[in-house]
Amino acid sequence: MQTWLAEHPLVSYVLIFLCVMYIFNKVFRVRKLPILQEVAIHVLMAIGCFLLLIFQIDKLPILQCLLVAVALMFMVRVRYFVEARQKKKEQHS
Repeated sequence: MQTWLAEHPLVSYVLIFLCVMYIFNKVFRVRKLPILQEVAIHVLMAIGCFLLLIFQIDKLPILQCLLVAVALMFMVRVRYFVEARQKKKEQHS
């Protein structure tokens, strides 16, 4: 997988950028920002993702680590959903 990602840098960059954006929006965003600050943050993240792409091509498992982080965040969200359902069920009983 690592060699395929190194051979397809555009796909790698898009996947890295999507993972970083998801992590940023779910972890670090506390409120809506003004549009100019929002654009500045996205531009800086795009530049940072380019650096992560260089590390990915240089045989570091950047994308795999980001995918693990996204999977763990998804599992936490599922856990919160299940706990909320159980609490709602207990309140009705």
